[in-house]
Amino acid sequence: MYSSKPSIVYGFHGTDKEAAFRILTQQDEFLHSKNDYDWLSSGIYFWENNLSRAKQYAEEDSTRANSKIKEPYVLGAVLELGNCLDLLSQDGIDFVKEAYNELKEVFDKDFNAPLPSNHPFGKNDFDFKNRELDCAVIRFACAIAEDVGRPFDSVRAAFVEGGELYSGAKFHSHNHIQLAVLNPNCIKGIFLPRKKVR
Repeated sequence: MYSSKPSIVYGFHGTDKEAAFRILTQQDEFLHSKNDYDWLSSGIYFWENNLSRAKQYAEEDSTRANSKIKEPYVLGAVLELGNCLDLLSQDGIDFVKEAYNELKEVFDKDFNAPLPSNHPFGKNDFDFKNRELDCAVIRFACAIAEDVGRPFDSVRAAFVEGGELYSGAKFHSHNHIQLAVLNPNCIKGIFLPRKKVR
């Protein structure tokens, strides 16, 4: 009953400059990311109200082997999250926990196989995590919601990332709130972020 997020949020999407302008001029659409390791399932990923982190991501990604980002760039979007699976709310957390329990039962009884697992892509803590378990659980949660006629439009969660800000800290250098837009109609507008006017 309270999962609807009617308020507008700003999302920022790190990408390649040429791709950004093709989206901005409506020659292309944002692509749903559909990797098995996408932690919030298949969707269009945005940093909520975090232009700086989107820039960092685009710059970091451009240095990776086989990156599609040749010239790092960021697009802004005006988003209405609609029926949001919000992992910053207790209801969302409880729903995902129950989805995990049901998915585990399916794997145990029907597949007689272990669930996928989360693990690092690389050797250090700064590498993005391969979140196959989280992806499978969120996809299953979305399927449950769809089966009862309440499909999710978006998924929202906090992502703890990067090194400690200081020794013993639980704050990390790349923490952010990430959004996966499942329903592209939640994207109400696209814009080029402006530099602050002094």
